Amino acid sequence: MQVAVWDTYVNKKDGSVMHFDIIAPTEIKNVEIIHNFGKEYLKSKQQENQPLTSEECQFCHIETVEPAMEAVINEKGYYILEMGNCD
Repeated sequence: MQVAVWDTYVNKKDGSVMHFDIIAPTEIKNVEIIHNFGKEYLKSKQQENQPLTSEECQFCHIETVEPAMEAVINEKGYYILEMGNCD
């Protein structure tokens, strides 16, 4: 499965910065949908209402994903790859 990777940096409520990738099917072209995926993830990390716009989240590249990631994407519509400070 070909996916788009969206590189995302969000300021947490404590002032530190969390880094994660939003990975979604390449067919999703609407950036608002991508941002909503990120906001859903932020809510799960008790970071709701933190800004997530095109300034924090930008398209990075297209790649092929592993079967485990693909299964999550097929179920949820996207996958979050935590890169740093996502606790």
